[in-house]
Parts: sequence; structure tokens; C-alpha cells
Amino acid sequence: MASLRKPLLISAALILALGLMACSAVAIAAAFAWPKLPDLAALTDYKPRIPLRIYSADGALIGEYGEERRSYTPIKAVPDLLKHAILAAEDDRFYQHGGVDFAGLARATALNLLGGARRQGGSTITMQVARNFYLSREKTFSRKLYEILLSLKIEKSLSKDQILEVYFNQIYLGQRAYGFTAAAQIYYGKSLPELTAGECAMLAGLPKAPSAYNPVVNPERAAQRQHYVLRRMMELGFIDAATHEKSLSEPVKLAIGKSQQSVQPLISVHAEFVAEMARQIAYEQFKDEAYTRGIKVITTVLKNDQVAAYQSLRRGVLDYERRHGYRGAEAQLDLSDVKSDQDEHLEELIDDYPDQDEIRTAIVLRAEPKLLHLYLRGGELVDISGDSLKYAAAMMAANAAPQKQLRRGSLIRVVKTAKGWAVTQPPEVEAAFVSLDPNTGAIRSLVGGFDFNRNKFNHVTQAWRQPGSSFKPFIYSAAIEKGFTPESVFDDAPLNFSASDTGSQAWSPGNYDGKYEGPMSLRTALAKSKNMVAIRLLQAIGPAYAQDYVTTRFGFDPNKNPPYLTLALGSGAVTPWQMASAYAIFANGGYRIQPYIVSEIRDEKDRVVARVDPAVAGKQADRVLDPRNVYLMNSMMQDVVRRGTAGKAMALGRSDLAGKTGTTNDYVDAWFSGYNPGLVGIAWVGHDQPKKLGSGETGGVLALPIWIGYMDKALKGVPEQNMEVPPGLVRVKTDKGTEDLVYEENIPGDSSATPATPPN
Repeated sequence: MASLRKPLLISAALILALGLMACSAVAIAAAFAWPKLPDLAALTDYKPRIPLRIYSADGALIGEYGEERRSYTPIKAVPDLLKHAILAAEDDRFYQHGGVDFAGLARATALNLLGGARRQGGSTITMQVARNFYLSREKTFSRKLYEILLSLKIEKSLSKDQILEVYFNQIYLGQRAYGFTAAAQIYYGKSLPELTAGECAMLAGLPKAPSAYNPVVNPERAAQRQHYVLRRMMELGFIDAATHEKSLSEPVKLAIGKSQQSVQPLISVHAEFVAEMARQIAYEQFKDEAYTRGIKVITTVLKNDQVAAYQSLRRGVLDYERRHGYRGAEAQLDLSDVKSDQDEHLEELIDDYPDQDEIRTAIVLRAEPKLLHLYLRGGELVDISGDSLKYAAAMMAANAAPQKQLRRGSLIRVVKTAKGWAVTQPPEVEAAFVSLDPNTGAIRSLVGGFDFNRNKFNHVTQAWRQPGSSFKPFIYSAAIEKGFTPESVFDDAPLNFSASDTGSQAWSPGNYDGKYEGPMSLRTALAKSKNMVAIRLLQAIGPAYAQDYVTTRFGFDPNKNPPYLTLALGSGAVTPWQMASAYAIFANGGYRIQPYIVSEIRDEKDRVVARVDPAVAGKQADRVLDPRNVYLMNSMMQDVVRRGTAGKAMALGRSDLAGKTGTTNDYVDAWFSGYNPGLVGIAWVGHDQPKKLGSGETGGVLALPIWIGYMDKALKGVPEQNMEVPPGLVRVKTDKGTEDLVYEENIPGDSSATPATPPN
């Protein structure tokens, strides 16, 4: 024994000496490294990169811009259940050690030296914060030394709760989610207090390897990691055995699927065009900082109004598509490698053709004369048969064009209706809708096109289109200001103009229906949208006067609406945004308001940095129309609804609606511009490259149903608001024995006029 003791003592002495030398070397290296450690300002004055967020006026998130999805949450607001899950998964001795858990680090080092299936890191939460903010992820001795030293320095500068708060908000958790608040929203569509123990454990398992333990792309490995975290939570006394067992058996209900990894689950309102307008406004003020400072932009749109506008526009466009025939398969895919109806290759093939909201992409697996068997994204299988196939029947025939024929491998689009699945197609036509509060100019809804992801051109603000007959009320208003009345009579008879009359080429205009009814009142002519009367009326007041009037009173661009007789038929160019502003003057009693879509901007500390203070009708806004003119025009446009081209709007069962249909030459543009005293709505339908929509596709057929669909939701429960008769209007007998309202100063002194009262 004595002979063995001496060598052992010598070995022990050598190991001790080497250990002391190693410790001395580390101490010397640390002494040199400590002064070179970076300043901790990024932590002590922590400013997380929070994306730009756009909200509706009633608080719904409608847009988010920034590379990192993050929501900042103070540590005091983090539920204990989630905090305990994080500690159990990453650092259960966090509140006991001084930044470095030397016992855990030694244990991890020993296990790594001995080898094994898994390598141990031994990093504390503080060490992870140090690495994420200041160091690379390379595995070298020097980097580890800096990590340890930085951790010790961080612990001297910040409290434990401050360190955990930084970690909680900064750590990357997959799906572009930074911090646990954003991860809870993205993975589960929940706020932090709504998370279950199982969901907390799943999220807490992500920091170790966000890609490997991502429940979207690796559900099995994510579940394994979740079960480990739950077990550790139970062992540490954070949850009891019953909660542990219950959490293990809970099904995983994610708010985001593998085929929808770019979806932002909290954005449930389709207001992409609104969000983009708000983004541009924020960028103008803050430049690139807009995407990292946590700026909040509050728009004027209302969630329910926006949903109603979006749904009504899409329904109207798809109805138009169904009236104009099915164009056939969008593509023909090669299914030779597909062995079953659930073959994974089907998901790969369909991945190149994203769904368009309710319009789902489908691959035809089997096509029979009376049946289509389809594969939908995510593995859903559906059958379409019976009446639902009538729309696509021509393309199921044997003589259909090969590239358009519906057969195995055809890629088509389907939509779920009240009667089940039906074949549809992405529309070629475009549309726009905008509504606003006529008293303030606040935009209540805006849909700039059928699908923002397909076409980002905003047709509400950027599309200059001929307004057609929806422009006539502005000409009629000019005529009333000239002394004409709703009962003034003009002849509805054909007109012909020579090249010398027009200054360009001969012109023979006609009524859109080809019918002429002879002499009639302006009230009737507007209700029936008689072009010949509008032209004769413009002749009577003069095109130059009319152009000046629509420019100065309603704000239209004179260069785009030249002073020719064609102006009476809306041959100029306007945008739906301009039309909303102009019709608001009729709705609010004669005041010019300025439409706006952003009400305020807030910074990262929720301080207001910009706010719109609109000029309100009847207060700060400028009066541009005589209230008597407004009343008469409103009365005439109510007749358009009650007995004219917009008669379908009577289905809303309201007496306070007014407006005008618009259809341009050759059915190229279809409009309806309408309002009640509290809400203006403008609907437009047409092709981006102007072409005929189809015979009979008028504003009353195409645009009016979109307007009705919106107003039905937006005005539900809103009391009727009928205009009061303003002073200065009197009622007189006409030569035909009817009554007419006229300006008091426009009648002879001995007339038997009586003060005007509202009609029965």
C-alpha cells in the first residue's frame, strides 16, 4: 500500500498544480478581459425592436410591419405559470446563482468530456442574455470565458427580474416571433393569461432550439420537449400531479398551420389596403425607425364596417363571375407520382397556389360526368356534385379545350356556400369600396381591390375612372344654383352634334336603355338617369360654369374634367376617394370635409405624437353649398332610390337613403354612390385595363348590390335621419298643376307661394 500511496500523492499534487495553474491562467485572462467587456447600455436601457402595428379605431389589429414580431411585456405582468415553465426548462436555479451556475457548468463539462447522445450547455438565463446581445454562437474557450464574465457583470448591473424581463421579451422562438408574448399570439392566438400549463410548457421548450422544437413544423419533437418541461415543472413543485397528467393528454390546438406559416393569427380583419396607407404615413414621419420603435397607428376604420365592406365587395365580384361563365382549369398538374389521395406530393404541388381567403385551391383527383373528387390544402377531401357542378359543366365535357378541361390533375378554385362546396374562379374584374363619416371625413371602411396579395394597386385612391351618370348630381346642383328647380322640364329626345359643335368629332349620344320619353322634369330625369336631359341641362347652364362649379364646390380636378358637353355624362376622371368626399357634401348639409384614414400615431411609450383634428361639418368646415340646394338635391336622389335606377336599395327598408347609379359608355365602369346623413358609401367595379363588363352590367346591377350589402350591416340599428327643410324654400304651383320647391328670392313678389314643409 505504501508503494502505491506515493505515486498517487504525486499524481494528486500534479493535478492540483495544473488546476491551480489553469485557475491562475483563467484569472489572469479574466483580469485582462474584464476592462474590455462591452458597455451594458443595450441592457440597462433596453429598447426591444417592436414592429409597427396598425389598428382600427375600435382596437382591432389590422397590420404589422417589421422583421421581428414582438410585443413588450413587463415581468410583473407575466403569469407565474409561464414564468415557472421557463425556469423549469432553462434555469431552475436562476434566483439562487450569481449569473453563472458553476455546479451546473461543471456537470455539463464533465458529461461533454465523457461523451453521450446529447451535449450539455450549462448556460444560465443570464448567460443566454449575454450571448444573444453581445456574442457570437461559436463554441470556443475565449467566447465561453467572455460569456461567463459578461454574465457576472450583468448580474452586478441588473436585478434578477430585469434580466428575466429582457430574456422574456428578447429571445427568438420561431415563426419570426421574438419574446413569449408574440409567441403566444402567433402559435396559439392567445394572450399570456389565457395560456394553459401545457401551452406554457410548449413555449418554454422553444428557446433550446426553435426550429427543432417548433410545434408547427416538428410536432412530435415539440411534444417530447413539452413533456420534459411539464415533468420538470412537477418535480420542482410548480404544478401538481393532476395538472401534469391533464396537460399531457391535452390536444395541441395551434392558431397557425404548417401550410399557413406566414399567417398572422391576430389579424382577422381584411384591411390590407388601409394598413398599407397607414404604413406609408408612418414611414414618412419615422423612416426605418417606424419598423422597430413600437409605433402604433390608429386608423379611423371600424372593424365591423371593414368586414362588411370586404365581404360585400367579394360577394358582388364573385356573383359577376358566375354570370359570365367558367374559364376552366387554372393549371394542369402532373400526378403521375401520386399514389393515394393523401400522398404528401399533393401538398407540395398545391403549395405554389395560395388560397385567396374563402376561395380555396383544389386539385382534381377524379373527374366524372356528375362528380368532382378534390384535394384541398391540408389534406381535406371534398366532393362536388349535382347543381353545384352546373357552373363548370362546359369544362367537364369531352370536347373542352385540353388545357382548360377539368380532369385528374386540374388545379381549380372552390368556395364553400350555404349549400356546400362549389366551383369558382379568381375574378378578372376589379372593384373598390370606401365609406366615410360625412361630418368629419373619417374613413369607416376601405377595400382597394378584390385581393391585396394579388393586386396591390389601391383602386380607391389611385384609380382614375370615368364616373358616368354618378356625376350627374353635381351638374344638377349647378343648375339649381342657376335658378332651375326639380320640376323644370327638359326634352328627353335624341341629340346629334357635328364635329364643329364638339371641336373634335361628330357625337350622337343616347340613353343607356335606348328609350326616349319626351318632356320630363329634372326630378324624373335624374331618377331614370336620362342622358339627353343631362346634356340639355348642361347646355342651358354652360359647360364652363359647370366645370368651375364642380371644381370649386366639390373639389374635382378641372384638368381631368374639361368643360365639354360630355361632362354631363361623367366623361371626365375621378377616384372613388374623391367621389366619397364630394357626396359627403350632400350628406352633411353642404360642408366640404377632408377624408382622412389615420386619427393618431403613438410611440413606444403610448404617447400621442400625432393626431388629426378634423374640420367638422357645421363647425370648422367651410360651407360650399346653399342648404336649400342640398335639400333639393337630396330629395331628388332619394327619388333615385325610391322609384329610379337604384330601386333595389329599398330592400334596406329605410326612408333616409339617397344616391346615384353610374354606368359609363359601353358598360366599362359601374358605380353606385349613395348615403344617408351619417354615412357615405362609394362602390365601383371595372377592369384595370378598361374594357366592356358585359351588356346590362350597369351600376344598378353590379355596384349597387355591393353598396347594399355594406349598408345593411353598417346601418343596422341606426335610427333614420331625415333632413329638415331649411329656411328660404317655398312651395309653388307649376304650370302643370304640380307643386315645386324653389328659392324664395326666385319667385315674383305676388306669388301664392307657401313656406316649404317636408313631403308626406
